[in-house]
Amino acid sequence: MATSKEFRDFIIEKLSLCDEIFCRSMMGEYLLYSKGILFGGIYNSRLLIKITETNKKYNLNEAIPYQGAKPMYICEDLQNMELLRDIVNDTCLGVQKKK
Repeated sequence: MATSKEFRDFIIEKLSLCDEIFCRSMMGEYLLYSKGILFGGIYNSRLLIKITETNKKYNLNEAIPYQGAKPMYICEDLQNMELLRDIVNDTCLGVQKKK
């Protein structure tokens, strides 16, 4: 089931405290970048982020974005914009360390 543009806009608004958020459409879903770093996406109207060593401290639940994909963390508290900013920043740090 594809994510609506309205939900995408809602998530982008909730991530407004993050630096340089960019969203790219992909097969009805959306990839999310901060400062050019792919940190997650919006899949089936859920905000999912990559699992890294630097974001495990948030104790987020895992979810599968689509059949055959690796698990990701699901961000369920979409109202806490400061927490979302911290999760995104820590995820981007972890993605950079993997390079």
